[in-house]
Amino acid sequence: MKSYLFLLVLLFCINLNSQAQGDTQRFPEFPQCLNVDFENKAMCFKNTLREFIIDNYKVPSEVIKEGYQGEITVIFEVDENGDFAIIYTEAAYTELKEEMQRIFDLLPQIKPATYNARPVFVQFKMPVKIPLSLNTGQLEQTSRSNYKVETEIIQLEKENDLTNEYDEIQSGEFTRPRYESQINIPLSHEYYSRFDAEFNKIGVNTHAASKPLLFSEVSKYYDFKAEENKMLKDANSWFGRKLLNEHLVQYQTEDYWFTLDFALDLQLGKDFQQTEFDFTYNNTRALIFQGGLGKNFNFYTVAYENQGRFADYYNRFAESLRPDGGDPAIIPGRGIAKPFMDEGYDYPVAEGYLSYTPNKFFNLQFGHGKNFIGDGYRSLLMSDNASPYPYFKLNTTFWKLKYTNTWMSLRDVRPAVTENGSFRTKYMANHYLSYNVTKRLNIGLFESVVWENDNNRGFDLNYLNPIIFYRAIEFSTGARGGNAIIGLTSKYKFSDEINVYGQMIIDEFSTSDVFGGNQSWKNKLGYQLGVKYFDAFKIPGLFLQAEYNQVRPYTYSHNTGVLNYGHNNQSMAHLWGSNFREILAIARYKKDRWYGNAKVIYGKRGFDYNMATNQAAYGGDIYTSERQRPFDTGVEIGQGNTTISLFSSIEAGYIVNPATNLKLYGSFIYRSFDPDIKTAQAFENTTTWLNFGIRTDIFNWYYDY
Repeated sequence: MKSYLFLLVLLFCINLNSQAQGDTQRFPEFPQCLNVDFENKAMCFKNTLREFIIDNYKVPSEVIKEGYQGEITVIFEVDENGDFAIIYTEAAYTELKEEMQRIFDLLPQIKPATYNARPVFVQFKMPVKIPLSLNTGQLEQTSRSNYKVETEIIQLEKENDLTNEYDEIQSGEFTRPRYESQINIPLSHEYYSRFDAEFNKIGVNTHAASKPLLFSEVSKYYDFKAEENKMLKDANSWFGRKLLNEHLVQYQTEDYWFTLDFALDLQLGKDFQQTEFDFTYNNTRALIFQGGLGKNFNFYTVAYENQGRFADYYNRFAESLRPDGGDPAIIPGRGIAKPFMDEGYDYPVAEGYLSYTPNKFFNLQFGHGKNFIGDGYRSLLMSDNASPYPYFKLNTTFWKLKYTNTWMSLRDVRPAVTENGSFRTKYMANHYLSYNVTKRLNIGLFESVVWENDNNRGFDLNYLNPIIFYRAIEFSTGARGGNAIIGLTSKYKFSDEINVYGQMIIDEFSTSDVFGGNQSWKNKLGYQLGVKYFDAFKIPGLFLQAEYNQVRPYTYSHNTGVLNYGHNNQSMAHLWGSNFREILAIARYKKDRWYGNAKVIYGKRGFDYNMATNQAAYGGDIYTSERQRPFDTGVEIGQGNTTISLFSSIEAGYIVNPATNLKLYGSFIYRSFDPDIKTAQAFENTTTWLNFGIRTDIFNWYYDY
């Protein structure tokens, strides 16, 4: 049986009053309306459109079956070419929206509306009642109306729409648009492990090393919404929904969306070897605001207010990073800290960025945050170890390639290099080209250069070129004008379950020194080898990882001291700097909202003695000038104050809210640090640290220093 649909058209953008239109404004015209009198063209347009939809619209069977009664609202336009396009459809069923879209796709191109004989676009609003039989009476009444009366009604409704404009700004259904957006996936090892397997299957044309990844990059391979739905709890109250399932504030229209969340990182623990204070703590409150304007522009910002006091070894390390100016410490990975109460620290942090994707090939970001390059737990090229920094990033993806360019502004905050009470500014530019050689093999090429603002050089425009070799530019500006390094990455997928990966860093390459066999100090190399095992032993959710890293002495350092590969007294690569060997093993498991991880790290490190009788640089501290080296040959990993380091941790927790990644957890850390000679910087220490907390997991905390 044929269903009948009444369509009441409300004009948004033009005046429909026939007496005001005159000869300067004309309605869009179907071919059937070309010979109709001017005063009846609006009626002809509406009737023709109405008849077309009546003849073609089919109410979906799902809607009929459930006996649904309600209304559809469609906003559409007829553009300057006479083409119909739906701008927004509001309906209780997706099937109703899809059917309306199908109808509009069938509409022919017509003669566009004109103003002073110039084609213009016009917009209309159309309410539709379901079931369709409810529209029959209105249809009959309208068909008997004359044009003059109808336009007066429409004109009145138009005025009401404008006066009620503020009240009509309301959120529609929240569809979790973040998961299809250009928002960065927060740098959390646990969070990335959830989709790492799907993103690295044999045959997919993905590039996993350049991080943070965008949600839109990963959502094609991993259904964030479906996985989140599995974790949702039945919660009827507003408080229950916000605590367990949703963002605190979530708002969405057809043109934009945003969320607002209150984040926490509340920790309370005990360092059992510490006698000066009874407990450790961290008290972080944060506000996270993120959203999108249109489909191509996104934003993210978070402001942290933090106070904390940590295990003794961590506090001492933070204080060893202290900047010029009297502040007592730099909290690793966070920022400069001020004193707070009893041996605590106050360290505010802010991060944020703008993300714009003009088309499928490019993504541009301008922000203040961190980046990471690599497939491993560590990175020898670019890690998220240091404090946040300003950056501009361009990602280009096409064919089998992903090309990442990043330009950064960094600081050297040591008293020795401070000028006129201000921290020294330096700049870094790097680019990374990832190439899928086969469906199993990926290789990557990396290059980075650091330079400072000497001789009012500022930001060197030479390095703005995204497709130039930095090494050549460094040579042309003088070897002392910059510090360039190159790197290689690789990954091979033995199966969907097993991936192997690696990195190599080359800071100085002299063939005679590298292959001469005399262990020259210029042999500044490092490499990484690792393996990942997804769904290990056929246990869903079990992830295993093993990794080996080594970096020779003096890598990342420079003879000027300032042009080192660091920021805020921290390394921009591996958090141990250089002059070390390390092996680590990681296990992670997740089921529903429960998760757990365990980690063991064993390493051999070489430190400077920093004694009155020995001020030589043995190559572990990237901030020490390599000019202070004690010898040119016979340079070995672990030289200087050789230290054996053991770090182990275990953590288990419960994901309270999957939308914000809020977790309730408990952790235990055991650390042993045994240098040959005990100094102020390399002190013997054994730590057992028990910690409990609730945390919004949106960045990596590293305690394995």
